[in-house]
Amino acid sequence: MYLALYRKWRPKIFSDVVSQEPITRTLQNQVRAGKTAHAYLFTGSRGTGKTTCSKILAKAVNCLRPVDGNPCLECEICKGIEDGSILDVTEMDAASNNGVDDIRLLRDEASYTPSVCRYRVYIIDEVHMLTNYAFNALLKIMEEPPPHVLFILATTELHKVPATILSRCQQFDFRRIRPADIAERLLEVSRGEGFALTEDAARLIARLSDGGMRDALSLLDQCAAYTDEVTPEAVAQTAGVAGSGQLFELAGAILANDTGEALRLVQQLYENAKGIDRLCSELSAHFRDVLLCRSVSDPAELVACLPDELEAMKKEAASVSLPRLLEVLSGLQRCMDSLARSTNKKVELEMALIRLCAPEPVKPEPAKSELSDGAADALKARLAKLEAQLAEARLSGPPAAQKAAPALREPLPPPLPKPSEPPSEQRAEPLLEWASLLQEMAVKEPALYAMLRDSDAQRSGGTVIIQSPNAMLKNLLLTDNIGARLADLVEEKLGARHKLRIAKGAQKAAQAVPTAFDAILQKAAEQSVEVQEHSRPAQPPAPSEIPFPDDPPF
Repeated sequence: MYLALYRKWRPKIFSDVVSQEPITRTLQNQVRAGKTAHAYLFTGSRGTGKTTCSKILAKAVNCLRPVDGNPCLECEICKGIEDGSILDVTEMDAASNNGVDDIRLLRDEASYTPSVCRYRVYIIDEVHMLTNYAFNALLKIMEEPPPHVLFILATTELHKVPATILSRCQQFDFRRIRPADIAERLLEVSRGEGFALTEDAARLIARLSDGGMRDALSLLDQCAAYTDEVTPEAVAQTAGVAGSGQLFELAGAILANDTGEALRLVQQLYENAKGIDRLCSELSAHFRDVLLCRSVSDPAELVACLPDELEAMKKEAASVSLPRLLEVLSGLQRCMDSLARSTNKKVELEMALIRLCAPEPVKPEPAKSELSDGAADALKARLAKLEAQLAEARLSGPPAAQKAAPALREPLPPPLPKPSEPPSEQRAEPLLEWASLLQEMAVKEPALYAMLRDSDAQRSGGTVIIQSPNAMLKNLLLTDNIGARLADLVEEKLGARHKLRIAKGAQKAAQAVPTAFDAILQKAAEQSVEVQEHSRPAQPPAPSEIPFPDDPPF
């Protein structure tokens, strides 16, 4: 079975790891001196060597014959860890084993001494995916680990790891791999595999990999399957990106305000299956490099490109102003944000290019006056006449001003007619449909009917005014959305939506409620029993008349 390049060319010893010299040297010295920690935390972006260094460290601490802190790769322990036959070294993916039961099982196994190796090594990849309960279960054994246990945690999202875990680990931050180191490694792999790879193609792959060696080797593997000789054109065709020449043409069209040429190039790239997201990202990166060439005297260390491309960028930067570059780069950044939410990415990019190619930003049209042209002209003439009279009064002095005063009192033209406004209140009329509505309410909404059975209603325009002796009706209608249900019933009955208002008026006198004493008297009268009434219980006073507040309609 074919083995992918990133697996086949995975570093075996610390010295083979690329661009991580401070980390590999520290780990190698610890192994050499026998001062390894009980827990390590490796952080960094993808493809920077976290898992690779974890496996090298697991072999180095258990190797029977270590060589200057590196595993010998020849003993049974090194070979068994490499092929996975030794169970004392466990690699666990926290993305799929993130529960508290998984950590409890790990904790139970860790209490036993290793069967073959010197240390039980647990490599937990993507440790930030563990749940809070799993972290709590892991924390106990990391706080007081057995002497034969070594934990190596790896994560790409350090901020999700609890501080209690961080404080118990030695933390190593893996930086992005330098493009020059990636290109050199790719050339070494191509020579070992026996296919041709040009230096320009290696640099392009290194730039596209964004500091990840695994991404670079995967892209190289794909390009080697596409053609026997990997060139920059083959890399661009395989990766689905625009070539440097097309990027320079598109950037030139934008800076020249040539909308037609910019849209034609986008259409051409789109027809060649170039991704819109990738194209916008590359175009933004291109203008970023041009901006650096415009702002820095020696941009070679900041711009990852070929020497001839760097010279072309310098010429392009010299022909455009700094505000223009910032404007274009800001527009592309906004376009990238919009692409994540857009359903038609091509249209989004075309709109952004049209805005960037416009010679002047499109300004909104001024708001038109609400007055008609004739009324506006009459008003302007009247103001001009008044201003002239005032100026004449100032020049002629106080007497002339007094004589000119009557002229200012000449009748003004009639004001412009105002649009008629509907009257705020109309005469209330009895609502004839209210009785039938109460009958229907008794069947559909008995609880609502109990509140309104003694009520009456009137209609005034779009408002239904309810008159009821129930003093709590207002509060009841505002409880549990009962008022909205009543408004729906009124709308079904009248065929239109109406506002509801409680009428302002006195409460009807409540009828006397028969007491237990009255019931005894009535029973005695029915049986012809003579009863002498010496004292009668006090009848509770009738409730006072409580006017309804004039609340706004609800």
